[in-house]
Amino acid sequence: MGLDILFIVLAAIAVLLVVSTVRIVPQARAYNIERFGRYLRTLKPGLNFIIPGVDRVNTKYDLREQVFSSRPQPVITEDNLVVNIDTVLYYQITDPRAAAYEVANYLQAIDQLTVTTLRNVIGGMDLEQTLTSRETINSRLRGVLDDATGKWGIRANRVEIKAIDPPPTIKEAMEKQMRAERDKRAVILHAEGERQSRILTAEGARQQAILEAQGDQQARILRSDGEAQAVERVFQAVHANDADSKLLAYKYLETLPHLASGEGNTFWVIPGELTQAVQNVTKAFAGDAGEAARPTEEREAPSETAEVEEGEARRLTEGEPRPRPAAAQAAVEAAESAAQAVANARKEAAAAGAPGQKLPGQRSDEGE
Repeated sequence: MGLDILFIVLAAIAVLLVVSTVRIVPQARAYNIERFGRYLRTLKPGLNFIIPGVDRVNTKYDLREQVFSSRPQPVITEDNLVVNIDTVLYYQITDPRAAAYEVANYLQAIDQLTVTTLRNVIGGMDLEQTLTSRETINSRLRGVLDDATGKWGIRANRVEIKAIDPPPTIKEAMEKQMRAERDKRAVILHAEGERQSRILTAEGARQQAILEAQGDQQARILRSDGEAQAVERVFQAVHANDADSKLLAYKYLETLPHLASGEGNTFWVIPGELTQAVQNVTKAFAGDAGEAARPTEEREAPSETAEVEEGEARRLTEGEPRPRPAAAQAAVEAAESAAQAVANARKEAAAAGAPGQKLPGQRSDEGE
């Protein structure tokens, strides 16, 4: 019975020794081994053996990249403003032995080094530069931490500024400034819009006026060309038909009454040759001018014309009316119509003008 118990105890001790001898290190981990209190070696990931009672595991490190977020630290800028800066450090342990034996607490050392570096860097910047120069601050922090943590067996991969908090009064002033800048930009943009709108409106009005003027010019040119062609055709027709002075005088008298036919015509000038034109037309169509221009021999020679004249004289003596040719009758009617139109126009002009005033072109023998 006693032998069995002894065997069981020895077996248990053997198992314990075997378990104490074997060390299984996970992936991306590192164990520092000390023998009699002195660093011996660093166990790699996998199965490792140590001497129980002689060797012991001192520190265990995670070799993966880790994140360390520091507390907000007060920093004074160049323009004497206190801002709270919060940083984030991404680091990785590259040498477990140096991390265990070169620095007592590498996280606290990194935190203090970050604070002092921030105060040195931001102390030479004002608030505006601090808020807009994050990349510069990160680069300088990373350079300082790389130089300091290299001998500690730690590599600082990245350093980022997580937050920069100015005082509440500065925040309020910055918000007011930002609002003022935005209002200024809005007013400028509104003014630019109105300016562009007015310019475009003026350009449109200018183009419209130019087009209307060009259209009016073309219309006038076309009308003038039409009137010129009409006058030219009339002129060619008159000369082609060889019109004599009788026809021209008749057309003159026919056109004369239209001078007073317009609305609001209270004053117009009577041409001085009106009476002469009437006499020419009357003589032309009545035959007086031809009768006076015939030679004396033809008058004295007995002919049928003399007999006609004697018959005419007899009719006049006896009170019989003398018949007029159709052309002479039309000329007389046109002359009477023209004379009536002239008389009416003179009456209207006399009524519109001062009494006793002589009209332009009016002859002194008006009553004759």
